Amino acid sequence: MKEKRFALALDQGTTSTRAILFDLEESVVIASHQLGHRQYFPRAGWVEHDPFEILGNARRCLVAVCQQAEQKGIKPADIACLGLTNQRETVVAWDRRTGEPLHPAIVWQDTRTREHCAALAAANDTAASVSGGVGSISASTSTSGSGKSRQLHQSRSVGRSKRHRRELGTEPQQAFDRFRELTGLPISTYFSGTKYRWLIENVPAVQKGVEDGTVLLGTIDSWLAYHLTEERVHVTDVTNASRSLLMELRTQHWSNELLDIFGVPREALPVIRSSAERYGTLTSTESALDGQVPLAGILGDQHAAMLGQACLRADDVKCTYGTGCFVMLHTGERPIPSRHGLLTVPAYQLGRDQPVQYALEGSVAIAGAGLQWLQEQLGVIRDIQEAEKLASSVSDTGDVYLVPAFNGLFAPRWRPDARGVLVGMTQFTNRAHIARAMLEQVCFQTTEVLEAALADLGQSTAAIQMLRVDGGMTANQLLLQLQADLLGVPVVRPQIAEATALGAAAAAALATGLLDRVDQVRKLWREELVLTPGIDDAERARRHRRWNDAVERSLGWVSVDTQPSLLG
Repeated sequence: MKEKRFALALDQGTTSTRAILFDLEESVVIASHQLGHRQYFPRAGWVEHDPFEILGNARRCLVAVCQQAEQKGIKPADIACLGLTNQRETVVAWDRRTGEPLHPAIVWQDTRTREHCAALAAANDTAASVSGGVGSISASTSTSGSGKSRQLHQSRSVGRSKRHRRELGTEPQQAFDRFRELTGLPISTYFSGTKYRWLIENVPAVQKGVEDGTVLLGTIDSWLAYHLTEERVHVTDVTNASRSLLMELRTQHWSNELLDIFGVPREALPVIRSSAERYGTLTSTESALDGQVPLAGILGDQHAAMLGQACLRADDVKCTYGTGCFVMLHTGERPIPSRHGLLTVPAYQLGRDQPVQYALEGSVAIAGAGLQWLQEQLGVIRDIQEAEKLASSVSDTGDVYLVPAFNGLFAPRWRPDARGVLVGMTQFTNRAHIARAMLEQVCFQTTEVLEAALADLGQSTAAIQMLRVDGGMTANQLLLQLQADLLGVPVVRPQIAEATALGAAAAAALATGLLDRVDQVRKLWREELVLTPGIDDAERARRHRRWNDAVERSLGWVSVDTQPSLLG
């Protein structure tokens, strides 16, 4: 550990932004400030953020943390580095001359590119998707414009039922896997590539920017790095780039083939860098720092949590419980193709000359967002904190199961035709049973994802020693006990709950020499709470059978007869 011992993290998430200052010698939080931002839902299935609101909040959080630190005798000059972590797949288009956004940020949860994804899956081969034909996405950027976009959509002359089958995701699953070998990902609205294409096709200012070379495209890390550095760097790291459907997994380069298919110009995209290196210097006028603090770490939020949880070896596994729920299993220096619907991703690359570490990942779309839904839409709980107390007031769910497939099911099922169901209710059912069912569904889906990852490795849950957990929902101890019960593995919560921010700070510390070796990250991680399984194997198996029964009832709800405005 060096003379400077303080590392700053900027954690930009789906619902809020926060800055945290860590003392890495003592492994403690010195200062923290968090601000929420507005969620916009202009249409069913569309989710947007204001890029300038996010940027403004980032600046204010950095200022507030520096002010708190100075009250404790820590000056900006004492801070060695900043690490940045961000919500992944959320995209922004902006003007390279003015820095102005050209459209609201399209959030990772957004499903507006369903048609594009269906067209890509339906195409027989690369040539078909580039050159035209039914449902094609033109690869030409020089001719893009509003007229061309209208012509493109008007040219889709297939039968209604066949088109709807593609839009609803009822094409054979292998069709959605056509880029999996190259990228590690299935075709999905989830990833940023089709969002870039939508902006190019549908936003005149972006179309013009493509034509005259003035548009920049990037995820939130790129947007913030550009505006928070003196050098106005346009960069991303391997973890964020890997979520685009545009990066070759094994080379960590933008794929010429995929750029052509998606019609995204390379010159508009950020340079792909490692997760731990000096990218630029923070601007003192915007962040209350002294102009000498380097931005030295960039990772997508789940990858940062992987590092913050000290998942440094194969078979280490963590789960982050936030708006969604994200499981990541370390697989070492070799990417493992998934046969069970998971994503093969870089865990991180801690320096330009360091090997990429890989992982298998699966996500649960509705975790904390489910509690928010119970509060805001149904009025089942008054606030998020009430959920644990209410759910604990009953010993079980009364055989009630809730499958919140509001926009389909993600890994390992990948069923966009699913919709939410609440089953098993009787006159005995009350709001406590529903609240407990919401907590249980998070744990059921988390278990499914982890079991799928282990199956890809030819292993069972016996292969893992513990599940390391983090995120806002881990304050709910009932949730963690349910997770230990349904997984059959001890669940461990660390002392520093902000694992995502800690991982970003650790990456920056490694890049600047504040930490000398990767294994020093392990010393930053300390246990706070360990919960062990409290049910036997037979009861665990019975509950999983009932959960699967409930999931079956959610499938196939979206059909050719579904009102188009409700498709999402």
